[in-house]
Amino acid sequence: MDYSDPKRKNNVVGKILLAATLTAVCIIMLKQCPTFNSPSPFSLREDGMIHVLVTGGAGYIGSHAALRLLKDGYRVTIVDNLSRGNLGCSQEPKAVNSIFSQNAFDAVMHFAAVAYVGESTMYPLKYYHNITSNTLVVLESMAANDTLHRYPLIHMEKLRRWQKTSSLTSLKNSDMAIMILRYFNVIGSDPDGRLGEAPRPELREHGRISGACFDAARGIIAGLKVTGTDYKTHDGTCIRDYIDVTDLVDAHVKALEKAMPGKVGIYNVGTGMGRSVKEFVQACKKATGVDIKVDYLPRRPGDYAEVFSDPSKINRELNWTAKYTDLQKSLKVAWRWQKSHQKGYESPLLMAS
Repeated sequence: MDYSDPKRKNNVVGKILLAATLTAVCIIMLKQCPTFNSPSPFSLREDGMIHVLVTGGAGYIGSHAALRLLKDGYRVTIVDNLSRGNLGCSQEPKAVNSIFSQNAFDAVMHFAAVAYVGESTMYPLKYYHNITSNTLVVLESMAANDTLHRYPLIHMEKLRRWQKTSSLTSLKNSDMAIMILRYFNVIGSDPDGRLGEAPRPELREHGRISGACFDAARGIIAGLKVTGTDYKTHDGTCIRDYIDVTDLVDAHVKALEKAMPGKVGIYNVGTGMGRSVKEFVQACKKATGVDIKVDYLPRRPGDYAEVFSDPSKINRELNWTAKYTDLQKSLKVAWRWQKSHQKGYESPLLMAS
């Protein structure tokens, strides 16, 4: 027959009482602290300070944009559901609205989206929902929380159509400042080595050609797969406009600075120069110093023979011009980050407001 030890029982009760007492003391001390009940600085507007919400801010482009904004003295809040990229905005309307209600945003940079061509042909409805419905969630929260007059910056192509047809009276009649930036093929990394691109393993198959080149150079995959060699181009492969992520982020900042209430600006953001996939592969080989094995395959659905930008409008109106146009140099910077981050990000970056 087992009997409980009264000394042991008393010892346990004593520890519980001690823990409860210490907890109560800590709560009392915290409440007496003058900053305990103070509102977060992020919930208040401050003269001379622009507070920017960056959706999808843990992803490749969003994280670089957040870093640049912080460097330039902006106040930054990142929202990311961690479904893509290194660690996409929450799709739950209540959660998004709560974020807007608790923060005083002056601008929104909307990067939360899925953006892989190959995957988009496999799951078109998923892409349509993500790029339209989920963006409307952000817009509705902006309308409900008086962010409309605070220079939001959105890069969605269909936003102007939504603004005209929306059932939201406040959206239709607002003086929202809209800047729509049309992207081309983004490459490169932060020149100071603080950020790079590290998609999740399950997303690598649908990722950018630069990531595939680096994976082949590191031996993660057996070789690089190039789809389509019979296009009507000078070497049979697709022609694309490759823009360095540093230039792309700079275009966003200039767009934010030039945004005007009630006006909509639509701009191509690219170098204006087309390079073939074969030229890209050669540049990647030189940047990595690895003779990457290349497998040439049939065309991929959804690919056009030539896609490159005409950036004359953004050059003229925003005084923006791509500076990092040496393909090999951009890839070399990105390769340096890849080599020093073999497992991607060792710890989350830029996750706090």
